[in-house]
Amino acid sequence: MGSWDLPDDSGDDGQDLAAADRSTRLATVRFVPETTRLIGVYDAKGSLLGEVAYLWGKVRGTRHCALCDLTHNRVRRRPEWDQLVARLDVPMDLLHLDELPVDVADAVAAHGTPVVFARTSEGLQPVVLPAELDGLSGSVERLGDLLRAHLSGRPA
Repeated sequence: MGSWDLPDDSGDDGQDLAAADRSTRLATVRFVPETTRLIGVYDAKGSLLGEVAYLWGKVRGTRHCALCDLTHNRVRRRPEWDQLVARLDVPMDLLHLDELPVDVADAVAAHGTPVVFARTSEGLQPVVLPAELDGLSGSVERLGDLLRAHLSGRPA
């Protein structure tokens, strides 16, 4: 079940807003559908050839995937990533470009990669876009803050 995103009823000075203003603000109430699953999409293919091509590009400095940097160190999966996923209230899938179901491929075409989507009753919703993932500079903690804010229905 989702939740309702209600506007704040107090003005900047903490005083109650006039009834007319409040009714105008209540018109902006929107339903925030419940997230049933998070889906992270890497900017890389998952096949052996795809992995090798990504690693070669990374070594040469011609490939970069911010989600890859969040989930893996140079050799293996980052323990802090696994800890974050274990603490989330919903499951999270990580997919490569050659593993996408049709709806995820369509969302990727619209938003780019790497990206994190929420699967909701209203379809896929972007949660963390490519530029935002880049801006995290590899911080799993900061990504966790964004994901938890989304799941709780509050702004990040």
